[in-house]
Amino acid sequence: MPVWPALAGADQLSSNPTTGAPGGSTDPLPSWRSGEARRRILAFLEAVTTEGGAGYVPPEQRIAVFDNDGTLWSEQPMYVQLAFAIDRARALLRQQPELAASPVIAAAASGDGKAVMALGSRGVLELVAQTHAGMSTEAFALLVSRWIHTARHPVLGVPYTQLIYQPMLELLALLRSRGFRTWIVSGGGVDFLRVFAEETYGIPPEQVIGSSIQLRYGESGGEPELLRLPEIDFIDDGDGKPVAIHRQIGRRPIAAFGNSDGDLAMLRWTTAGPGERLGLIVHHDDGEREVAYDRLSAFGKLDVALDQAGSRGWTVVSMRRDWGRVFAGAARVKPGRSPNSSR
Repeated sequence: MPVWPALAGADQLSSNPTTGAPGGSTDPLPSWRSGEARRRILAFLEAVTTEGGAGYVPPEQRIAVFDNDGTLWSEQPMYVQLAFAIDRARALLRQQPELAASPVIAAAASGDGKAVMALGSRGVLELVAQTHAGMSTEAFALLVSRWIHTARHPVLGVPYTQLIYQPMLELLALLRSRGFRTWIVSGGGVDFLRVFAEETYGIPPEQVIGSSIQLRYGESGGEPELLRLPEIDFIDDGDGKPVAIHRQIGRRPIAAFGNSDGDLAMLRWTTAGPGERLGLIVHHDDGEREVAYDRLSAFGKLDVALDQAGSRGWTVVSMRRDWGRVFAGAARVKPGRSPNSSR
């Protein structure tokens, strides 16, 4: 398990997701240090929003898409939704002990996220099907809401919503102030993310794209409902991200932000379009304030996209060099190291 820094003063978020900047700062990106990454972001925004300029993009075409896990908040030592599924598996096992015969439920109930991932994509999909279905969409949203507001990170002991990246909150707010619509495009479950995306990031549920399970319309007690079925509908990861963007947005974005090879297709699709484009990769290279990992990580593996970034003109953000502050809810950290980096 990675060695995490200890966080202090993380009881409350210190910034508003609609403004991003903490403490009333007039700098739109106060947590971004001076350097190439900050310069390229600001130059891109200047180019696409200056009327009459060669790179000007009308407001209706200003679309920016963001991965979630590892891009907007922490994904170590496991994806947050996997932690939710593990807690659900434990609860279901207490109610139905016979589920212990299921390898995926048994692996999840042990609390070992890597053991679940070792079962492969089929095992993860089976876990989602067994733990996220069998209830209405309203019941699921309530379950997620209660969990996200009470669950704690297994190492740091703080709410997961305290592990949002402050620099990315500022970037979201800056983009919106320049007429952009900001979307989440995540491999995580769309109904899981929609519960808290607006409160956490200022992104409304209709601007969240994610993986989904099948739904069925019906009635319960004379009232209409949508029932969640234990069958996968769509996986919004890898090559699926451009497909989902086209289906749900209908326009090619002009800016894309990710952190792993799961975002490679989205970055390529976005930056292959005409005119000014911005592709950005968050590189987790800070083992003192977060966790250093990339090519060898079980979660958020960054390998091919990192190799292609230079030739494709993408901006690689060094968390260590480019961010003056990492977490929105953490004022101080103590040094820590991780064995998950390729360096």
